[in-house]
Amino acid sequence: MSSITADPSSAAAGRSALRGVLVAFASYAVFAFSDASIKILHGVVPSYQVAFIGALFGFAAVPFLKKREDGWLDMVRTSNRPLWLLRFICGATGAICSVIAFTKLPMAEAFALLFLLPSFVTILSVIFLKEDVRWQRWTAVILGFIGVLIVLRPGFRELSIGHLCAAVGGLAAAISIVINRALGSKEKRISLYGAGLFGTLIVSGFLMLSEVMAPTATQWIFLASYGLLGAIGNVLLMNAARMAPANLVAPPQYSQMIWAIIFGYLLFNDSIDMPMAFGIALIIFSGLLTLARERRRGTPLPAAVAGNTQAALATTQDEDTAIPER
Repeated sequence: MSSITADPSSAAAGRSALRGVLVAFASYAVFAFSDASIKILHGVVPSYQVAFIGALFGFAAVPFLKKREDGWLDMVRTSNRPLWLLRFICGATGAICSVIAFTKLPMAEAFALLFLLPSFVTILSVIFLKEDVRWQRWTAVILGFIGVLIVLRPGFRELSIGHLCAAVGGLAAAISIVINRALGSKEKRISLYGAGLFGTLIVSGFLMLSEVMAPTATQWIFLASYGLLGAIGNVLLMNAARMAPANLVAPPQYSQMIWAIIFGYLLFNDSIDMPMAFGIALIIFSGLLTLARERRRGTPLPAAVAGNTQAALATTQDEDTAIPER
């Protein structure tokens, strides 16, 4: 008579994956608190200055991202300077636009537009990486854009610079992810992180020279909260990706919408009507459908929509976070 025993290695892998998913949920909650810190400032501190200060605090994550064999100069070394510089620009654009979006829009509405990121990645991957995208993923893209039209209702609602910046922020993050895919394992994670960090620091630092202000003590608390929580979220998400496959770590990002609704209701007097709720649901469904299809194809997954667009690196495929093949 034979007995069936559990494989200890499989059980350990299961526990690690569960811990990874829980840490991922925690990281996305931290990102949501970071983004709420931006909105609490109510635009009193110029957006360029907020992005600049956030990038300064972003250096706090570098010691945790840096591997033993990495050197500090690897933050600016690269195997492909043109793509590194493009990520440099996208890092700055994404960070600045995200700050403006969370300043100008209700949090749930900002996230709804930023959650177009997987759709943008699909489109860009077809154009630049020549990926074979079938009807299921195109369906997800179309549903996502229908959801955006329902949320925005152009012609029936006044659109603002915040809506444009949210869309541009999602597009900039998508370009960064496509760059990550194009470079693959040839590029060190710390180099990709350095491109976005220095991009935000230099570009926003230059742009803020015309309107620098001295934050109050209270404003410094929220600026530090934005920057440090963004760095902590990156570290948590990176560890989550080491404990669990990226296809499990990416979907919990949509829990940020729950935090956005809670913060909007409790702190900012935001409201969501039924059409907007339906549009948001379509966008989230579109994103989850895209992630499910990319999981089946073994494609590196986009992750972490947040004011700190560096978060997308945490689940970039490399030797530590390879996605299992089908």
